[in-house]
Amino acid sequence: MDDYYIREGSHLRLFDKMGAHPLKHDGADGFHFAVWAPNAKRVSVVGDFNEWDGRRHVMRLRQDTGIWEIFIPDVQSGAIYKYEIVGKNGELLPLKADPFARRSELRPNNASMTTGEIEQVWQDEAHRAHWASVDARRQPISIYEVHAASWQRHDNGDMLTWDEMAERLIPYCVDMGFTHIEFLPITEYPYDPSWGYQTTGLYSPTARFGEPEGFARFVNGAHKVGLGVILDWVPAHFPD
Repeated sequence: MDDYYIREGSHLRLFDKMGAHPLKHDGADGFHFAVWAPNAKRVSVVGDFNEWDGRRHVMRLRQDTGIWEIFIPDVQSGAIYKYEIVGKNGELLPLKADPFARRSELRPNNASMTTGEIEQVWQDEAHRAHWASVDARRQPISIYEVHAASWQRHDNGDMLTWDEMAERLIPYCVDMGFTHIEFLPITEYPYDPSWGYQTTGLYSPTARFGEPEGFARFVNGAHKVGLGVILDWVPAHFPD
């Protein structure tokens, strides 16, 4: 059914199928990788776990959808990887990061990273119940727009982690009477002055502020005190 909906263009949860996901297959723990490359002659997963050798983990092509996939046993969470692609004319292309990666290296490095499912204990039942019970279009709101990388920094210029940001930004927004925090793009991007408007992965919170679990903790903390979190979403500006 995934193939059917992908071909139809109506699959609504591609992020659950594409990219790298932990999987137990035939008793072996590892990661399943999937990437769309319909014109490629060959696609391989390369990383530290196979010495970046594209001959070792060649993916199989699902002809109907143009998706290449493979299960690799014994790959651990936190492994660095990219895709090695041979073009339709036999040319070896530059290594590609995973557009569906859920974690990435800190710039200037740009590889994707495997990561497990986020195990966040959510404590936002009251917040979610409130917004489910009212007409959101008729609720008064006041939005504080934030560029997370420059809102505040340490004295030495280092950026705050998500946990450090939560300690400062959430109480500030509550004290000032805001109902929502809106972040300029926080999905992974390579160039600091772009302010996040040149994303390289829409599913990977930038490593500038720590691991993805930190962002989940931030959202949980905001919701606990009644703050909504809005994310700028930029699907149009992709750097090569």
